[in-house]
Amino acid sequence: MLVKRFSSEYIRGFRWRPRPHPPFDLLFKLPLVPPEPNAPLDSSVFASRRGEHEAKLFELLRIPSVSADSRHKPDIARAADWVEAQLKGMGLSVSRLSTPGNPIIYAESPPVPGAPIALVYGHYDVQPPDPLEEWITPAFEPTVRDGSVYARGATDDKGQMLTHVLSAATVLAERGKLPIQLKYVIEGEEEVGSEHLEAVVERERQRLACDVVVVSDSSQFAPGVPAVTYGLRGIAYYELLVEGPKQDLHSGTFGGGVTNPANTLAKLIAALTDADGRIQVDGFYDDVIPLSDAERAEFARLPFSQEGFQKQLGVAGVWGEAGYSTLERRWARPTCDVNGLWSGYQGEGAKTVLPARAGAKVSFRLVPNQDPKKVSAGLRTLLEPLVPPGIRLTIVDHHGAPGVVFPLESPYMAAAAAAIEHGFGTPPVFIREGGSIPIVNTFARLLNADVLLLGWGRDDDNTHSPNEKFNLDDFHRGITASAALWNTLSRQA
Repeated sequence: MLVKRFSSEYIRGFRWRPRPHPPFDLLFKLPLVPPEPNAPLDSSVFASRRGEHEAKLFELLRIPSVSADSRHKPDIARAADWVEAQLKGMGLSVSRLSTPGNPIIYAESPPVPGAPIALVYGHYDVQPPDPLEEWITPAFEPTVRDGSVYARGATDDKGQMLTHVLSAATVLAERGKLPIQLKYVIEGEEEVGSEHLEAVVERERQRLACDVVVVSDSSQFAPGVPAVTYGLRGIAYYELLVEGPKQDLHSGTFGGGVTNPANTLAKLIAALTDADGRIQVDGFYDDVIPLSDAERAEFARLPFSQEGFQKQLGVAGVWGEAGYSTLERRWARPTCDVNGLWSGYQGEGAKTVLPARAGAKVSFRLVPNQDPKKVSAGLRTLLEPLVPPGIRLTIVDHHGAPGVVFPLESPYMAAAAAAIEHGFGTPPVFIREGGSIPIVNTFARLLNADVLLLGWGRDDDNTHSPNEKFNLDDFHRGITASAALWNTLSRQA
């Protein structure tokens, strides 16, 4: 097995030194032209299976495997069984990795001496479909409109994960063997923080040992502009619970005599940032590594339209941390956002109530070198002194993960670029992504492996929103690119 070893600076929790990372002025000029894919399957092979592949996708999308809602526990089990059956049907060795939570499906093909080992990670669980009334068609009845399939999980992550299953299935059906050994880890808790997966990876290091991890849970830069994502932001997610009187009170009778939890919550949220969007948590920016001039220049060269971005979102303007472009804010600067907010009367008409409690869900997106635990300590230092008499504040720390940046000089990056060009007909650009995939850091750290983040989706796929979709042409291009990837990786012996 070819296991690439990184420097201690890279492995040590991804805490990079304050220098350009990587040297973008050099890396973006490197020729990413490895040998052509080793006898790739003819495109007609994939075209002939188009209907079969879409039927598989629609079948999986009909399973409402919502991990955040315990009522869908049977559906989680159905989705796990479905994935297991597909992998077994390919002739792979399949098992379940023991965990107290939702099933983790593991599969592997036979070893290929002298060739690298690739581990494919994905998830079969999905976000809740709420608000249901905003879906044009039901969330778990896949419907094709304008060349895209609409359903919860279409792009996040059932459709993208499935491209790597179907690519291998096609190669096996046509050739009888794969050019490299593939391992699959498909879990059912990604949308609730992958609570149990890190312990499983730690425990199963030897079984999961690989040279490169392949993850498709992100997007292209734009339609027709495929991308390799080399960096992700991390996350720190909290719930703020503010409690006052034992029950809701009449706001006329008691207003002015009792501290209002909703008013208090509004003040606590306002304290998180200043008027310029600067986050006020103590020590929040201490470990943030500044963007290099070279990386900022590469972002600026990407074909991004501010006007098109605003039109896509339906907003008249943008706002964010002063001194940074929209792409820089979205990809490479830390943020603070309220994700949910509740208190008091929510029904029709008026009800003069002083609510007994209020709550908010708040997340911070972190950049590499920031520590979620340090953010947690700073959040308490900021908010607890602001709590007025008669109010109890509880800060629930849901989950956190650090951000990551991967070196572009890896030969596996070159292999991915060649495979994407084969599948999509154009070379990819290299981007960062503002979202978080907590397990990515874990894989790289515990398995000592490169990670390839190859997104087949689009940034208007309504991920986590009503009317989630996945362009079917991109779904099929992803399958073709994935099959080419197994060939290009085989040349990295």
